[in-house]
Amino acid sequence: MNPQDLNALSTEAFRQDLADIDQLPTLEIAQLMNAGDATVPTAVAERLPEIAAAIDAVSRRMANGGRLIYAGAGTAGRLGILDASECPPTFNTDPSQVIGLIAGGPQAMVTSIEGAEDSEELARADLDALKPAPEDTVVGISASGRTPYAVAAVTHARAHGALTVGLSCNAGSPLAAAAEHGIEIVTGPELITGSTRLKAGTAQKLVLNMISTITMIRLGKTYGNLMVDVRASNDKLRARSRRIVALATGATDEEVEAALAATDGEVKDAILTILAGVDGPTAARLLEESGGRLRAALATAAG
Repeated sequence: MNPQDLNALSTEAFRQDLADIDQLPTLEIAQLMNAGDATVPTAVAERLPEIAAAIDAVSRRMANGGRLIYAGAGTAGRLGILDASECPPTFNTDPSQVIGLIAGGPQAMVTSIEGAEDSEELARADLDALKPAPEDTVVGISASGRTPYAVAAVTHARAHGALTVGLSCNAGSPLAAAAEHGIEIVTGPELITGSTRLKAGTAQKLVLNMISTITMIRLGKTYGNLMVDVRASNDKLRARSRRIVALATGATDEEVEAALAATDGEVKDAILTILAGVDGPTAARLLEESGGRLRAALATAAG
């Protein structure tokens, strides 16, 4: 991309009023940055209908066994990998269900891989390694909306019949045009010209949070607003598991501990044993028959 192309992108616009920012007191710079960040949720709010439509489409495919695959370069790719990596401990998903691809591979998480973001061939190869199918979703992420890796990932995925989403921070982007669901969060010029890890990165993180979290809600990974599919892999999460069971059931500490012991620490199973009055194996069977949806399992147990 040449400098003339950059001039057309709102994320790359130069703010003349900030030309002397390096001479300002630290507090004033922080206030300017904070004021800019405060505009991001409003920009996201303007695109909520498009975000919701994409989430509904994603959740329908994941309910049929599909995967959610993020693809991006640089900051955008790192944000996708971050969101994917947080799904197993938060929602007890298999690591293969939500996947993040970054141009240049895992090393690009910490080191800039020159030229990787410009490689359409690399995007196609990375996707081909996952064998994309019609039940899958590929979300291309790019602040500019022009990154060849992200655009090619979406185009290639669509050719394989997968659902595609294009998340960018500029209007009229090639990425949004290439995807079935285009989401363009226009965040405008950055505090530091060209540093789209700032407002644009924040907007992308907010939208990815929505996509993964609301999809998991739709898949029955929560009970109300309780994180009942938590994987208790450390002391903090074990304490959280006990608290979630208590909040869902109103049971005593002793009842909660007994239920978790009887269900090998599975939160949804423990809640079901208390609320439905069933044993651990029965709770596991009811949940399996209901596709892991606690409300459906409770309804079945109630007859």
